[in-house]
Amino acid sequence: MIDTLRRRFGLLGRNISYSFSKGYFTEKFSDEVFAGNSYENFDISEINYFTELVKNNPDLKGLNVTIPYKEQVIPFLDKLSKKAALIGAVNTIKFTKSGKLKGYNTDYYGFKKSLEPLLELHHKKALILGTGGASKGVAFALDELGILYTFVSREAKDNIIDYNLINATTFDNFQIIINCTPVGTIPDTDACPDIPYEFFTDKHIAYDLIYNPAETEFLKRAKEKGAVIKNGYDMLIFQAEKAWKIWNK
Repeated sequence: MIDTLRRRFGLLGRNISYSFSKGYFTEKFSDEVFAGNSYENFDISEINYFTELVKNNPDLKGLNVTIPYKEQVIPFLDKLSKKAALIGAVNTIKFTKSGKLKGYNTDYYGFKKSLEPLLELHHKKALILGTGGASKGVAFALDELGILYTFVSREAKDNIIDYNLINATTFDNFQIIINCTPVGTIPDTDACPDIPYEFFTDKHIAYDLIYNPAETEFLKRAKEKGAVIKNGYDMLIFQAEKAWKIWNK
């Protein structure tokens, strides 16, 4: 059945000309089955412009949300799904028929679905590099998978260690290392999180939420030591299709 409704969707973020979502949905909507749908970037310099954006685009039906607004957008929404409320971050917004804005998190779903096929019995604990909005969805997915985790940041707090504490013993105890920071993405592709890569082994999984480049410096260095590597491309596809279902339910 061909979808002939005129419906607009988009991505909310800052400096998002590189974004995955616009290319993905534009290609999806090129199929005549989805005729009438369009997708565009809404690049705003600060979250306070969100109210004006919504007011000036009354025909919007849904938005994806990316860095740095996954947490900042929450006060502007009328309602959150149960999981988005638990996670504390939103990457999908539905414009309901009653004119309300409801926030969802599909990041956790995409991450969980892409990580699961890699897991073996010895993968019991994970290090999450970074503490931003994306890391919250990752943590929620790990909870659902029964995998213990610890966050890593530049400043140690409760359940957060700093990078200086990561050593050989850390790698013995944590078999999954997940980069939730933007370090290593285009254009700064020579950069990578400051961890001792020499301690990676073939018992480790190195997962990078970055998808461009496909093999970041973080993944390259882990791969050289025999680790199983995975970038964020499949996660993005899974979360995008989940968002599409939410917008259409």
